[in-house]
Amino acid sequence: MPETMTPRRVLEALSGLILGMFVSMLASTVVSTSLPVIVHDLDGDQAAFTWVVTATLLTTAISTPIWGKLADLVNRKVLYQLAIAIFVVATAAAGFAQDPGTLIAFRAVQGLGAGGLAALSQVIMADIISPRERGRYMGLFGAVMAVATIGGPLLGGVITDAFGWRWNFFVALPFAIAALLLVQFTLKLPVHERKKTSIDYLGIVLLSVSVSLLLIWVTGAGKDYEWWSLTTILMVGGAVLAGILFVIVELRSKEPLIPLSLFRNLTFTLSVIASIATGIAMFGASVFLSQYMQLARGATPTEAGLMTIPMIGGLLVASVGVGALITKYGKWKAYLVVGSISLIAGSFLLSTIHYDTNFALVSLYMFLLGAGVGMTMQNLVLVVQNTAKPQELGVASSGVTFFRSLGGTIGVSVMGAALAASVTDLVTTRKDEIGRAIAGLGDQAQFWADQLQSGAIPTVSAMPETLRVIFEDIYAQGISHSFLIAVPFAVISLLAIVFLPNHSLTRMTTSERIAASEADLATVSVPEAMDSLDATGAVRTVAETDASTSRR
Repeated sequence: MPETMTPRRVLEALSGLILGMFVSMLASTVVSTSLPVIVHDLDGDQAAFTWVVTATLLTTAISTPIWGKLADLVNRKVLYQLAIAIFVVATAAAGFAQDPGTLIAFRAVQGLGAGGLAALSQVIMADIISPRERGRYMGLFGAVMAVATIGGPLLGGVITDAFGWRWNFFVALPFAIAALLLVQFTLKLPVHERKKTSIDYLGIVLLSVSVSLLLIWVTGAGKDYEWWSLTTILMVGGAVLAGILFVIVELRSKEPLIPLSLFRNLTFTLSVIASIATGIAMFGASVFLSQYMQLARGATPTEAGLMTIPMIGGLLVASVGVGALITKYGKWKAYLVVGSISLIAGSFLLSTIHYDTNFALVSLYMFLLGAGVGMTMQNLVLVVQNTAKPQELGVASSGVTFFRSLGGTIGVSVMGAALAASVTDLVTTRKDEIGRAIAGLGDQAQFWADQLQSGAIPTVSAMPETLRVIFEDIYAQGISHSFLIAVPFAVISLLAIVFLPNHSLTRMTTSERIAASEADLATVSVPEAMDSLDATGAVRTVAETDASTSRR
């Protein structure tokens, strides 16, 4: 049996992982409050804004199961360091982007590294901490994530207002170097038997094509082409066909990207369904609440960062508190049920906000949403790890993370498309009112008319008051309608969690489970070898031996 690690040694081993996750979260959240400014400066529209976010989410989702598969096949420590390097280099390169296309491309590469950090941190934790004890440390991860999520937008807002948005992409570099060094010197992992690496490249391509076609269709439908058109038929049909081919390839692949046999495990299947809703709420809120603060309430990037603290506070309290309670009492299901109810409440209430809604109420709604995410996000991975086979832990953990990212990717795309369509319709409906407001601006009338006709996301806070009030109302209505999309998914998440099998959490780490399994096999093999000899010393047939084993 592997040596049991003391809490001090566990914290030392986790220090590099925690800092690596902090780097990932900081680099992602530090630009969240400045995205409206970034996309405006690069002359991007709402579709570009959505793709700057979904490009990262998409590559994170696609790469997560790949990293998880590699974690079951090769050195996990080296993989984690590689993921940090990819993530930070791409993040720094994004700071030099001169147009939305280049920014989107570098953000896509950034997602490749983020997928590795998300998947590998969970797998490595399972290597050294039992599911029962993992609740406490997942709470610690949640606290670090909350600090990065709170500090990131605030820091990003200050940097944007003081030095310009490009510096947001460079701030994570010193932390990344420190994380690489910490992982190198503090992370000591058990040695696993090396396997021959086999990557399902065809599955990767088919999954990427299927999801990408679906997202591109959602982004352009109703604007570049009709919802019911030949383009829609071709793109949706292509996505469905690629999805079917992906399933066929996975069933026949020796090392599938996502082993479909995992879905025979009811815990895994229901956790995946619940994770999709969590992803939609988590990523949708982080993207569109920042837009709401700046476009509907006239906040600066720094102010927007401060105004989203209630949501992060809810995530922090729920993640740390529930993690400690799970470790202390070994119970998890009630917390997940309460978390999913909080998710439903937060999503629904945020769909009712207006540009002049009392901010105390908006804060309460954000807190409920954050608490729901904090109670469900990491603990769904924990529940899956508790029942997964030790040999499939990497791909099972990354599978849940994959579907959470995929849900977030599709959710953000759908919410972004709904927001763009809603804003366009509202602008058309209120065209005469906007025209009168522009006409009353005198010398500035032509300037603002050209700004609005360019199609780029406007700087609402810089508008004259008569025009600003109209657009604050338009964006508030569009963003609140987009939150309504998350509600039915949150309800489905609650149903999935209610039916999750309530298995007790084991106190054994993954390494201990593997060692125990090997010991059991060794113990059984000796008497079986003796039983395989009959009274005359002749060896029984394999069928006879199997039958004897079955009877015992």
